[in-house]
Amino acid sequence: MSRTEIHPPASADQQPPPAAMRVKHAWTTRLWHWLTVLSLAILFMSGLNIFNAHPMLYWGSYGANYDQPWLVLERFPHWATIPGYYSLADARLWHFFFASLLAFTLLAFMIASLINRHVQRDLHIRKSEWAAQNIKRDLARHARFEFVGETPRKGYNWLQKISYILTIFILIPGMIFTGIAMSPAMDANWTWLLDVFGGRQSARSLHFIFAWSLFAFFLVHVALVLLTRPLMQLRGMISGGRKPVEERA
Repeated sequence: MSRTEIHPPASADQQPPPAAMRVKHAWTTRLWHWLTVLSLAILFMSGLNIFNAHPMLYWGSYGANYDQPWLVLERFPHWATIPGYYSLADARLWHFFFASLLAFTLLAFMIASLINRHVQRDLHIRKSEWAAQNIKRDLARHARFEFVGETPRKGYNWLQKISYILTIFILIPGMIFTGIAMSPAMDANWTWLLDVFGGRQSARSLHFIFAWSLFAFFLVHVALVLLTRPLMQLRGMISGGRKPVEERA
């Protein structure tokens, strides 16, 4: 006759392990994020210094004092520029160095994101997410600030995905290529690039628009982070954060 063995209840340290966890933000994403923040900040401020040399914008191939601009602005104050005094030469040195850093880190991030499936897993917008009802609900939640104070959701919602896709794959590359189109050295090798943007002055105008669009994204991004557990989100972008393996964005 068999005997039933009675075992005492397991202690806390003998309980089954929780669901496996994985890093929420890969180190490649975190490194790219902070290098991009640094690069864009310096590019924006040095760009304002460069813009001060001729604070007017045109469309087409030509633009000078006697042409008709579509936008005329006052010169930006020195406290908002790098360096903190007017110097076209010094501003270009800052601008070109960090433009190169931005371009190469973006390329590395895109390659790494395809390898670790960050793009496919976190940024891919699935068919169900394109449903009008889902988009309307997501926009309504943001308009009413319903996310304030809540724990961040498992994955990015539709509005977040659209914002990140536009920023990573359109605005930043657009700013890089319009910047290249304004470079006389690159024009000699990539003459087709000016034709793509409709001329040097059109490239300059688009470069300006892309830069300020990124600045607007930055303001909205920071505001939303401050409204949704900022310390936790900041800690996650530094250490990576954790979430269960079974969760999928």
